[in-house]
Amino acid sequence: MISARRLAQEVRGGLSAEAATIAALESIEEQSALGAFLHVDRDSALAQARAVDRRRSAGEALGTLAGVPIAIKDLLATRDAPTTCASKMLTRDGRVESGWRPPYDASVIERLRAEDAILIGKTNLDEFAMGSSNENSGFYPVRNPWDPSRAPGGSSGGSAASVAAGLSWLALGTDTGGSIRQPAAFCGVVGMKPSYGRVSRYGLVAFASSLDVIGPFANDVADAALLFDAIAGPDSRDSTCSARAATPCHQGLETDTSVQGLRVGIPEEYFQAGLDPQVEAAVRRAADRMAQAGAKLVPISLPHTRYGVATYYLIATAEASSNLARFDGVRFGLRVEEPGSDLGQLYAKSRGRGFGREVKRRIMLGTYALSAGYYDAYYKRAQLARALIQQDFHTAFEQVDVMLTPVSPTPAFRLGEKTDDPLTMYLADVYTLPASLAGLPAISLPCGVTQATDDAPVLPIGCQLIAGAMQEPLLFRTANALERLLSDLGTPPCPARERSRASDFGAAGIGG
Repeated sequence: MISARRLAQEVRGGLSAEAATIAALESIEEQSALGAFLHVDRDSALAQARAVDRRRSAGEALGTLAGVPIAIKDLLATRDAPTTCASKMLTRDGRVESGWRPPYDASVIERLRAEDAILIGKTNLDEFAMGSSNENSGFYPVRNPWDPSRAPGGSSGGSAASVAAGLSWLALGTDTGGSIRQPAAFCGVVGMKPSYGRVSRYGLVAFASSLDVIGPFANDVADAALLFDAIAGPDSRDSTCSARAATPCHQGLETDTSVQGLRVGIPEEYFQAGLDPQVEAAVRRAADRMAQAGAKLVPISLPHTRYGVATYYLIATAEASSNLARFDGVRFGLRVEEPGSDLGQLYAKSRGRGFGREVKRRIMLGTYALSAGYYDAYYKRAQLARALIQQDFHTAFEQVDVMLTPVSPTPAFRLGEKTDDPLTMYLADVYTLPASLAGLPAISLPCGVTQATDDAPVLPIGCQLIAGAMQEPLLFRTANALERLLSDLGTPPCPARERSRASDFGAAGIGG
């Protein structure tokens, strides 16, 4: 499959954007069993592509993403497509097509349109982004393109699966506690979480407002940087967005591939009991490759990492309880009203039927943590613990430039394996939560695969790089260098991608 940057270059040079879009649409249709998409409007996508082709024919300059089909997580407002957050709560009758249609685009969507990207469809997710397996969707689960019996990760599982299976060249996801990085690792693609405040959240349906960020999925680091550059930067409509201009990250990646002298922190807390041996071996091999190329490996400690899961699930659920209070059956979406019922019963029935089990669990946990008599004992103490986690990172970055860690304790687990034990599911994010709590940029990239056995096929393994706040250029340079250092591993292709028409479009040469 040709890269997104190559595709955009060829479209600017004369390749039909419509042809690329048709290849993606056919791939989505043929692999609909993956459940990656909730909504695809073929006519709208083709109209966007034809408009790009007309503008090129008229001699107009095209954007950096000209003609590139991009999948959008259905947590982002789009004026021309339903936005459901994978929840029946934001539909009129429980169907995606009756979902809420915002009167505006999210800022990141505006920026993609300005760069002439083709918005190919809205991807599936854990309902309101609450989950680590994409089994909490209010409609149907997403299946891992490497093995349909396994989870793609969550909550951005649809976006990760779309890129891994070759259904789109790029995708947008959101990351609150690992929801870009963990699916990227499970699906064998690149997924990047920006610093908090680096990308505007305007038009993102909020889960936890102090944690939510929007970021890219791609097949390689350079494509991820290209998409990041398109969406990053100040936005006056988001008061939490940094007013500082974003430094371009894609430019120069092809030539700046040295890690000589780079100080790479290896946190001891990320390599302890509970980490799958194959995952640990792959990540340590990545560290060894960096050391052989001239980087300095520095053992470090992040002592308050052990409080990450508890801290996150107090802060995130408390903020979710507040944010989701607006979905009450009156102002948005599903309304369940029976003759003679009062307002309280309307709220109860609408929310009871509209929200799924995991969303209800988190709302109740958050409401409890914020309730009178418990606020200081739970939410306030969680914020104090968050400050300690942030200080750990601040201290560590005085000694190192970046950190290298696992993304998830295990490769992709089976669908249904963890659904009956919420705590076990929550622990799947143990290595991604701390960077989220600290607001730091982090990226997941493939670093190997598991050995096939009678019980499990080959599955991808991801490693995580973490940089200091607003250090996205350094993060992308390091990730790009590491990607090259691991390029000789001979990783097998994703089985679903081998069946993709969009992959054939590139494999058969430009033009398909």
